[in-house]
Amino acid sequence: MGQPKQERAVQTRLALMRAAAEVFDECGYTGAGINKILKRAGLTAGALYFHFGSKEGLAKAVMNAQQDTIEPLLDSRGLQRLVDITLVWSHQLGADPLLRAGVELSLGHEKFVDEAPFEGWRELMTGYLREARDLGELREGVDPEVVARFVVGACTGVQLYARQVDGRAGLPQRVTEMWDCLLPGIAAPGTAHTFDTGVARGKRLSRRTGTTGTGAEA
Repeated sequence: MGQPKQERAVQTRLALMRAAAEVFDECGYTGAGINKILKRAGLTAGALYFHFGSKEGLAKAVMNAQQDTIEPLLDSRGLQRLVDITLVWSHQLGADPLLRAGVELSLGHEKFVDEAPFEGWRELMTGYLREARDLGELREGVDPEVVARFVVGACTGVQLYARQVDGRAGLPQRVTEMWDCLLPGIAAPGTAHTFDTGVARGKRLSRRTGTTGTGAEA
């Protein structure tokens, strides 16, 4: 029996997003012609227009898929979960065209500046920082909203620095250094060392999640 209609639709949508991400990654948004994307996906123009309406709509979907490539795949809680999201992100940027294209669209094309997913990341991080506060992991008086805004900005900055300096090869180490600087100021006294910010953890989690959306960290 063939795939149910809904499942086929989901797979078609994902195939278009993956193909578009690869072409955006290789050619940039302007150079990514619709025909290139369709050829890569092995699909018709009708499928693209049905699911996304236009190349711009497809690009926005790629840009806003960043969280879905990482966040649901982790089982840690509170402050460690926030650290883990950034660690996996730092590794996956070098391996996953969907994530990388989404980041580049967010930062590198004026058409998408107003719709970049920075606020979505801030809201997600604020939630885990509030959870961390409820778990007693934060210093008294630390504001989850303020820290979340800082982490989003810091991650944006370190990835731009790493992209410029070494093509992001050093990004995992930069993210580890970011947390090693930040945790002593926000974690409950005497607990900063209990959170694993290491490059090795990020690499292990990234291998488990891969680029296919499978795996989890216990």
